[in-house]
Amino acid sequence: MVVTGGVASGLGKGITAASLGRLFKSRGLRVTHQKLDPYINVDPGTMNPFEHGEVFVLDDGAETDLDLGHYERFTDETLHRGANVTSGSVYQSVIAKERRGDFLGKTVQVIPHITNEIKHRIREHAEQEGADIAIVEVGGTVGDIESLPFLEAIRQFRNEVGRENVAFVHVSLTPFIGPTGELKTKPTQHSVRELRSIGIQPDAIVCRSDRPIAQHLKEKISLLCDVETRAVASAHDVESIYEVPLLLHREGLDDYLAGLLRLPEPPGDADLAEWRALVDRVHAAEEPVTVAIVGKYVNLPDAYLSVMEALRHAGFHHGARVKLTWIASDELVRGRAGEVLSAADGILVPGGFGVRGIEGKVEAIRVAREQGIPFLGLCLGLQCAVIEFARDACGLEGANSSEFDVETPYPVIDLLPEQEGVVDLGASMRLGSYPCNLAPGSRAADAYGDGVVHERHRHRYEVNPEYHAVLQEHGMAFSGLSPDGRLVEIIELPGHPFFMASQFHPELKSRPTRPHPLFREFVGAALERRREGRAAGTLTVTG
Repeated sequence: MVVTGGVASGLGKGITAASLGRLFKSRGLRVTHQKLDPYINVDPGTMNPFEHGEVFVLDDGAETDLDLGHYERFTDETLHRGANVTSGSVYQSVIAKERRGDFLGKTVQVIPHITNEIKHRIREHAEQEGADIAIVEVGGTVGDIESLPFLEAIRQFRNEVGRENVAFVHVSLTPFIGPTGELKTKPTQHSVRELRSIGIQPDAIVCRSDRPIAQHLKEKISLLCDVETRAVASAHDVESIYEVPLLLHREGLDDYLAGLLRLPEPPGDADLAEWRALVDRVHAAEEPVTVAIVGKYVNLPDAYLSVMEALRHAGFHHGARVKLTWIASDELVRGRAGEVLSAADGILVPGGFGVRGIEGKVEAIRVAREQGIPFLGLCLGLQCAVIEFARDACGLEGANSSEFDVETPYPVIDLLPEQEGVVDLGASMRLGSYPCNLAPGSRAADAYGDGVVHERHRHRYEVNPEYHAVLQEHGMAFSGLSPDGRLVEIIELPGHPFFMASQFHPELKSRPTRPHPLFREFVGAALERRREGRAAGTLTVTG
């Protein structure tokens, strides 16, 4: 199944693809996803978060598009490196083959060599995952020059594997024009015409709008775009993205596509029952709790997409509605941080790279530590927590990371010896899943309920082993360590209401039906703080 998009970007192709994955998994099918991205970067690993949003890291260390996060969260399946294909990786592979002489002196062209490589990647991924159905999302918008090789490849693919084995789903904008009070179908008509001009006839159309699409408009789209009326689905705005699978199911889209692909009838509704229970919890989560996210990329919330979703998952678990307050770390200065953060029930410091805004993050952590505000640090958040603790609790004035200050007298965060001198930006990073041994009796062990966990990493610098002893002597607990005990994975402060940070990115493994333990406990602590404040009559409410 191939999902394309038209008219404008950001319509929700990824959510549509993820929702279809959830629906087909409910039929007892093994589902996998794949994202085809048109950009020339080999992967998004070196892209600025302001350009691309977050980088979603898989267990095998692949740095991928954020849509893969939606796929994993909706289907609760673990994806692998082949799930994200970029133009850059395709061209890199084809050029490498040409240099080796694999094409026997032929002229290498977009057709057939680039398109053949794309088709090979689609087949290979589906086979490696053992999938009954592969849902392939084509990034970008129909009409973009960058997307043409991918669209041509999937056009060819359908002819090669049989028309009954591929379904094209087109997501398009159906805007509401205020002065006329009408939903307009013309943008969808033009988008489908553009798609048909390159040889692809959509089998189903998902109409994105701010309100439901009436039956007469579905009939109009059906007539003018040459699809069955029941193949036109209304995907209007809903309160939560987790309602979309149920919305598309009510529209009958999964049943229509299953019939088109001759898929077996579902054995039951057990998985959808689980999803309905989730949506009920989403609607029932009303108790407010405020979490301040102190970050470097707060002007583009997509840079922290998995963090936001993990907080919401934890909120669903506790029946709480998590309100996010975005605070730019480079604007947070000593003396004002306490005032700015006083209304927060919890403070979260997420990951990032580079020196900008670091002192603001350190200051936010100091406020959380000294004022007893629940705190959760992620990756760089752990490193900043170690820096703050070394300075203010251990008396190591000027302590810092060697990433930010090469002259620091106390490099409590540093490169390991084997990382020094590596030039390639990716080669010196810890990427993907690594084991972590939890300290018995620690808050981390209580949260996980297990002794060994596996979590996803994306970072370069580590807590310097030379300073482990002094940090522990002054009260910092290392509640998670690498199996050899050399690398710090989780820190916490005993006696604090909740002060915990991880070197890994727990948000990447959180699921709406199964919130990550660290986020679950953090939001629970923040909620408890709010309740205590309300009981004491000292609660500060912000708008």
